[in-house]
Amino acid sequence: MALPGLAISTEQGQLTGQGLEGFYRSGRRVLSRCQVRVAGREPLAVQARMLAADRARFTATLCVSADAGPDPDVVVERTRHADGTERITLHNTLLRPLRLLVEVALGTDLAELGAVASGRAGPELPASVHDSGLRWSCAGGQSVVTAQPPPTDALASAGLLRWEMELPPGGTRGVELRVRPDGAGPLRAVGRGATSPIALATAAGDDPRVQSLLHTCLEDLQALLLRDPVNPADTHLAAGAPWRCGLAPADALVAARMTLPLGTRLAAGTLRTLARTQRPGTGGRSGMIPGPRRDAGPHLPPGCSGTEATLMFPALLAEARRWGLPEQETQELLPAAERCLRWLRTTAGDGPYLPDPHRDGPLLCETQAHAHRAAILGADLLDVYGRPGGAELREWAEELRTAFRTDFWVDDRGGGRPAAARTRDGRALPHLGSAAAHLLDTGLLGSGEAAPGLLDKVQTEQLARLLGGPAMDSGWGLRSLDVKEPAYNPFGHRSGAVRVQETAIAVAGLAAAGYEKEAGSLLRGVLAAAEEFGRRLPEMYAGEQRTAGSAPLPHPAACRPAATAAASGVLLLTTLAGIRPDAPAGTVTLRPMRSAPLGEINLTGLRVAGAPFAVRVSRLGLAMVEEAGDGLQLGV
Repeated sequence: MALPGLAISTEQGQLTGQGLEGFYRSGRRVLSRCQVRVAGREPLAVQARMLAADRARFTATLCVSADAGPDPDVVVERTRHADGTERITLHNTLLRPLRLLVEVALGTDLAELGAVASGRAGPELPASVHDSGLRWSCAGGQSVVTAQPPPTDALASAGLLRWEMELPPGGTRGVELRVRPDGAGPLRAVGRGATSPIALATAAGDDPRVQSLLHTCLEDLQALLLRDPVNPADTHLAAGAPWRCGLAPADALVAARMTLPLGTRLAAGTLRTLARTQRPGTGGRSGMIPGPRRDAGPHLPPGCSGTEATLMFPALLAEARRWGLPEQETQELLPAAERCLRWLRTTAGDGPYLPDPHRDGPLLCETQAHAHRAAILGADLLDVYGRPGGAELREWAEELRTAFRTDFWVDDRGGGRPAAARTRDGRALPHLGSAAAHLLDTGLLGSGEAAPGLLDKVQTEQLARLLGGPAMDSGWGLRSLDVKEPAYNPFGHRSGAVRVQETAIAVAGLAAAGYEKEAGSLLRGVLAAAEEFGRRLPEMYAGEQRTAGSAPLPHPAACRPAATAAASGVLLLTTLAGIRPDAPAGTVTLRPMRSAPLGEINLTGLRVAGAPFAVRVSRLGLAMVEEAGDGLQLGV
């Protein structure tokens, strides 16, 4: 994929029109069927490989000689690009010439991705001959396939293009197909331009997996980039393919925050894009960043992702400033952040907690963590620019901390645990899930200091023990629900599956709090899972226990690639170095993982204060800055 282009097929390489198969552009299937036959037969698929995030190669073989032995006479290679280009190359392995009939059967329904996914795509449309290929039309749009060289014959009724090919001994011949909406120009993927907001960092070290993981994560992030249609200069990340190829505010903000070590341009574009969606007026929802309801698992009612996005907005702006977001851009975004913080205080009212914006909803542990971070980082941001409200936010955050440590802590014989939620009548819901990891994600203040958290020291230690225990750590990452809970389901996306985003948040939070054993175990688990998934992490996978010789089970509904999963790879690797910048103060502090769970690691091509930044962590857990911008000093 390279949005807005996307191509989906099985490892066989043939596009049969079944399921989701096809070329898509901006969410519409412009070609659903592309089946190659050589000498009247379908080649035998032998290999499928991803060459990059936006292209794949399929290799097949064929025996055409009457007296053929076991060796193939023809090798057929198909290189498929997300931009709608497919190159079909035939190699003659014989010492004599071959004359072959090559046929490509094409078809499409021009259906929207949502209709395809729900089984409502409808039949294929009739084709007409157009220039050197075929054309399809319907009320929703048009699609054209052109071929070079032009076919010998084109049969519109069968959707068929034919070539008579002469292959010399050991020679090669090929065809290039291009599919695009009629009248549309060549696809210009955002991530392939010179203006990509994501720095091309590299990783190297004792563990060879870190290099390939970071490379693949960066490719996936580039492939998921979209431009804001209102202001094309602003870019953000789509949530993931194939189901969520558009803007999901909370996911976009989370991914932008995780990728701050790659520069602040993605964060700035995401913030500006979402600021334009902010609810105006003076009502109860004024200042919110809109977002849909989403499932919260078997124990809780659906939550509002707009709440998370609204709380993430000021936190991201505050941290982006620490990483080097220019002052002018920060000040331009400050009014939108103020509106988010005003919504927070208005919604919380006189109480210590932020309620669910929908009536009678429970008080979610995860929401209080987001609200507390927004209040602390937001107050810091307001104070810097001399804006009112900082003291009030800090006072509310202190009140929230005091109440939370009592009301949201459930004592038991095992040492206690944070409640997942608290009902309006004061009843605690004690099940343990990966959402508790957000309690460790406090945010970054000046001088490399972590913001205060909702839990006290004893409670933090107990949570670290629980997250690192076998009931939560599957060996492949953090389960979204304790395996001992009655509703546990290893495939449940909120009830047992491993969610990569929350695993990465847990690793970073545990490492910052000093619980490196637990952080290292989760980190190594995700790294092992990444290898099994070809280094392209899905957003989630089954929470089955890792055993000798086992592999993580894919989740059938997971996006892959996914913005939060790809960004998690960046967060996991940079957590090893513990980079804590304060660009306005001209300092950067390093808090590396002293246990060095992956041995020595070198990270280059990062960005701090707008300049290249490189750091090396030794096998002894000592971090050294190897490249930094002029004037940036190492903090204590």
